[in-house]
Amino acid sequence: MLNFTFCSPTEFLFGRDTEGQAGERVRAHGGTRALVHYGGGSVERSGLLARVLRSLEAASVPYVTLGGAVPNPRSGLVYEGIELCRREGVDFVLCVGGGSAIDSGKAIALGMHYDGDFWDFYSGKAGAPAHPVLPVGVVLTIPAAGSEGSTASVITQEDGMFKRGYGCEQFRPRFAIMNPELTCTLPPFQTACGVSDMMCHIMERYFTKEPHVELTDELCEGALRAIIRNARRIFSGGESDYNARAEIMWAGTLAHNNILGTGRIGDWASHGMSHEPSAIFDLAHGAALSILFPAWAAYNVNEEPRRFARFAAKVWGVDGAYYDLEQAALEGVFRMKNFFRSIGLPVTFADANIDSSRFSEMAQRAVKFGPVGNLRKLEAKDIEAIYHLAAK
Repeated sequence: MLNFTFCSPTEFLFGRDTEGQAGERVRAHGGTRALVHYGGGSVERSGLLARVLRSLEAASVPYVTLGGAVPNPRSGLVYEGIELCRREGVDFVLCVGGGSAIDSGKAIALGMHYDGDFWDFYSGKAGAPAHPVLPVGVVLTIPAAGSEGSTASVITQEDGMFKRGYGCEQFRPRFAIMNPELTCTLPPFQTACGVSDMMCHIMERYFTKEPHVELTDELCEGALRAIIRNARRIFSGGESDYNARAEIMWAGTLAHNNILGTGRIGDWASHGMSHEPSAIFDLAHGAALSILFPAWAAYNVNEEPRRFARFAAKVWGVDGAYYDLEQAALEGVFRMKNFFRSIGLPVTFADANIDSSRFSEMAQRAVKFGPVGNLRKLEAKDIEAIYHLAAK
């Protein structure tokens, strides 16, 4: 097990009607004037946004609002949010929504007191922030990205459509309000993309060369099995099953606050590769991962055959007595693809109506800042081969 430092300071308020506490939590964490950042649509139609704003008013916290967060959140809205915060003297960012609103909210918080372009951090030109980053709070509506408890944010720069991530400890939200009831009316595809996203957050950490991580191996495997069981409950007629939704919601947080990544170095190649089809074709992040993670796994089974075979056995129930290590691993990949397909996700680029014409370009973009992955360092030729493996 490798040395590690782990700190998760986020306060979690989990359960029914917890959104009514948003205002008091902003006030308790030092906020005196808030930016309420959200997407739109269901947050407004459901009355959630109005309830959150009333809670701020009840706590005597003035606020300004900025809607318009979209999947694969865009740099233009971040720039708009930074200018709004500076103009209005905001000292707290409250994000209402899923990963997109939270990620762009974090970028706004980062850029508020930065003299340069916030994109410097996402492009690798800047390291850890030396300036104050605004505190962030969350009212979560979509369990998926895990951004409500993580150090991470992913933004698409519209100049060139590059999608890149950045992480720092200041990005961990001060609090996250999580009411599973808010997720019961999500469209099935959105729920499925969330399931894929959180599973891949776990699997990116699971596939490591570090051998002595038994505890986190078991935690990863157990979390994946729980997600699969409860997703099947939801997609078998349990759309409004509160307990299944609660299990999925909490799993999404634990998948990405890095408790499952302690003492190990994860891979993260699939996330790096998935950014390109998401940025270029506006493919949902969870859908890009359901296509690419099985293809990445099939390409790399011989890199750590025992780990891939264990994954097949412990997560997908593959009986290794009937297979050699490679066969067992590939059977696990096959069952993973079938699961993703069963909940309505694409598992090939053909399923997403994406042909191979831009694979070479996508591969070159993916390695713009160097090879991706840690289990095995992938160059452009490897990534292009994986894209072709995922084609159909």
